[in-house]
Amino acid sequence: MRKFLFFLITFVLLGIAGYFAFVYYVPFSEGYRSGELIKFSRKGMLAKTWEGEISQGISGAQIFAFSVQDGKKEVIEKLKEYQGQYVKVSYMERYSTFFWLGDTKYFITEVVPEKSPHFKN
Repeated sequence: MRKFLFFLITFVLLGIAGYFAFVYYVPFSEGYRSGELIKFSRKGMLAKTWEGEISQGISGAQIFAFSVQDGKKEVIEKLKEYQGQYVKVSYMERYSTFFWLGDTKYFITEVVPEKSPHFKN
């Protein structure tokens, strides 16, 4: 009976660890989005996370919500700097997320300023 309980508990713990590792390390998709950076803030009650939004349309009807992990200091500083400007971001979409990582499944990995297609100079 003790061996059975030991193997059952070990199996359950390995299953939980495998799930967390899969969700954290295996991306569902990767891609790029462009738009005006309209919001970037640090929020949360238990765990503070960086969250933002990019408007992808003239009317602001199409919003791309994203998160940034705390370890991405350079990306966080660039997003603060580019607030209100047109940007292009690289992102990774996860299968799921954890509350201490962010509110969305989309995590920004890189950001660069870009010229807006709406204003011809």
